[in-house]
Amino acid sequence: MHPVSVDLNVGAVRLRLTGLLSVTDDDWIQGLTINFLAAVRTARAALPRLIERGNASIVTVSSVNAFLPDPTIIDYCAAKAALSNFCKALSKEVGPRGVRVNTVSPGPVSTALWLGDDGVAATVAKAAGGDPEDIARAAVPQSAIGCFSLPQEVADLVVLLAGDRAGNVTGSDSVIDGGLVRTP
Repeated sequence: MHPVSVDLNVGAVRLRLTGLLSVTDDDWIQGLTINFLAAVRTARAALPRLIERGNASIVTVSSVNAFLPDPTIIDYCAAKAALSNFCKALSKEVGPRGVRVNTVSPGPVSTALWLGDDGVAATVAKAAGGDPEDIARAAVPQSAIGCFSLPQEVADLVVLLAGDRAGNVTGSDSVIDGGLVRTP
């Protein structure tokens, strides 16, 4: 019997260069809803069927910002930290019932979130009076490999964790960041 998997990837981040005092309660609620509660609600909806079926998997997409806090995206960091912790706890609850739960935590990925017209590079460049391409190029050397991850690389990791080839992996947070995080 092939495994059933639920892959949860939804998120949004809003860069705020003016600090915590500019993050309203509505901003917090919106950030927690999209970056944390959407995954909680989806997992809760899928779990009865996944448990009934067995040999199932949930893979969520968190972020290296779950453990690399950044004050310019404080609400995003908090929500992703909550998501990573939730998945670890859920893995302990449902693992004995045949459902594996894992998290993928990407660093910068070559997507509109980083490189789009309203992405991180453009927002920082606008605030600093610079060029978005220069901002993106400056972020690249922070990783050991010297490039952003590609969306397909993140997707491949999700597929691996969702399938049988990772059948003994649960409660894991797999980082894909080109060596940005330098701690074990």
